[in-house]
Amino acid sequence: MGSKEKQSAKYIVEASFVVDGVVERHDVIGAIFGQTEGLFPKEFELRELQKSGKIGRIDIDLKSAKDRTEGKIVVPSSLDRAETAIIAAAMETVDRVGPCGAKVAINKISDVRFDKREQIMKRAKELMRDWVVTETHDIEKLLTAVSQEDKTVKPVHYGREKLTATPGLSKAKEILLVEGRADVINLLKSGYTDIIALEGVKVPKTIQNLVKRKTATAFLDGDRGGDLILKELVQVARPKFVARAPRGKEVEELTPEEIRAALSGKVPMEEVEDESELAGLAKELKGTLEAVMMKGGGKQLGRIPVSELVDRLKSEGGVEVVVFDGIITGRLMDAAVERGVRTLVGERVAEGVKVPRSLKVQLLRDLQ
Repeated sequence: MGSKEKQSAKYIVEASFVVDGVVERHDVIGAIFGQTEGLFPKEFELRELQKSGKIGRIDIDLKSAKDRTEGKIVVPSSLDRAETAIIAAAMETVDRVGPCGAKVAINKISDVRFDKREQIMKRAKELMRDWVVTETHDIEKLLTAVSQEDKTVKPVHYGREKLTATPGLSKAKEILLVEGRADVINLLKSGYTDIIALEGVKVPKTIQNLVKRKTATAFLDGDRGGDLILKELVQVARPKFVARAPRGKEVEELTPEEIRAALSGKVPMEEVEDESELAGLAKELKGTLEAVMMKGGGKQLGRIPVSELVDRLKSEGGVEVVVFDGIITGRLMDAAVERGVRTLVGERVAEGVKVPRSLKVQLLRDLQ
């Protein structure tokens, strides 16, 4: 019996037969069709039922020995229970196969849907068992994770001001300075150690002493508060490097990926100081149409009108930075590159002008 017929059938009729002689499969099928024919109305005969798909292909399994044939008959039925029982009973009326005497007996009529339900129940129990095992495993993993979390490093108090810090800070060669306790905790969760919090805008004496003895990186929020703390650090306790959270974000809310990116982008304090000086100069020049050229060490050469900037730049040697209230043109950029200028700060870059790699270009609004 084909798999499609098994799937569409509701019942399976199973019978056994004995024939007093040697017969073939088609003999048995012919006897079943022939001897049940005429017992019922035509639409209820086996041939018609098979044509309409209500009875599936009849499967015969037989073997012959010593002039005797025995076998089994399997008939799939999509009729209702009563109709299937009538067909089964009709099969038992077959008493000859060809010229040989025969006897057919129905062994059982099974409900395919019942068997399916049994299979479903069995499979459901297996799935439930696997589910419970998986859940138990997940719970064990969760308990393990919680247990490990309980054993992770926890913040301590450090110095006379009792600043929030990580254990072992006194032995560390490199440290991170952050703004508050929440920053320390977030960095700890991301796997960082050797951290101490400033706990305010004023830089504590403990931090000032640490910066003198260790390589310190200030990791500050990307907001106005971070700007104020950075100005205080520049004046009171200069860390070696400075890293900032993305603009508008705080260190305590950063993801591990954002923390990693921010720290990898740290810059030396000297560059920060240059930026701070440039920001102050940019604010002063805004709206003046004036320019300032700066030599090494931040020495200013005085203010000049923007209209004279290109000519003065060509005649002046050793200029490293130019800050001016005007448009960065291609002509100015060429003159700057030719004279070895490193940084140009202006109002905006003229349309279509390409900035060369050797020149750093910044806008006044970005420094304010």
